[in-house]
Amino acid sequence: MVAIFLYAPIMILVVYSFTDSTMIGSIRNFSLQNYVTLFTTPELLSMIGGTLSLAFGVAVLSTLLGSVGAIGAFYSKKAGKTFIELVNQIPVVNADVVTGFSVCILMIAIFKIDKETFIPLVVGQTALCAPFVYLSVLPRLKQMDQQLYEAALDLGCTPGQALRKVVLPQILPGILSGFMTSITLSLDDYFISTYTKPATFDTISTYVVNATRGSQTEIKTALWALSTVIFAIVIIVVVIMNKMPQKEEK
Repeated sequence: MVAIFLYAPIMILVVYSFTDSTMIGSIRNFSLQNYVTLFTTPELLSMIGGTLSLAFGVAVLSTLLGSVGAIGAFYSKKAGKTFIELVNQIPVVNADVVTGFSVCILMIAIFKIDKETFIPLVVGQTALCAPFVYLSVLPRLKQMDQQLYEAALDLGCTPGQALRKVVLPQILPGILSGFMTSITLSLDDYFISTYTKPATFDTISTYVVNATRGSQTEIKTALWALSTVIFAIVIIVVVIMNKMPQKEEK
């Protein structure tokens, strides 16, 4: 029942993306016009390209900060570790609208940074994504055999070499998982993007909300095709990520 509840609406959207219907509720003829519109409309292509570039950049920054934070917290003393874990939980639990509004006030009202520079947008989304990278990497550190790092030091590695050659390979799956999570969160974010994005820039989430309020039917139905493409890509990525550990185990 839960699976039906989660996936039935998505499958309905997929079906309608391959029709010439202008609204959900009346299936008409089979058509690929929505996909043609999606991949031939400069406005949509520009929006998608900008959103993907933003998501990749934010994911890189978040992965770097979250991984370094997790490693630093793990090897810190108990008091420092507890404090860092507590501070990391606040952005995770906090509402996105509060984070977006706070970043907007901090970067624009206090630091006087123009939103057209994209800095407030990148900072806001990084503040959203980095804590989730931290939560992905930290369990891998806890599962790692701590004697490996000490053995590397005993065998002549410097702390930096032990980190690169021993610790990072052990936590790489967590880093990759955090990277993919950051991309997903960036693509999905609406509230932070709304408060911090430049006036002439739209992410997929903000564009979809604005388009559903407009009157351009072709754009609305093309977004059904965009949702289908995103869903298909997510399925492919999930399958690949689940197959990789099986190949390594074999």
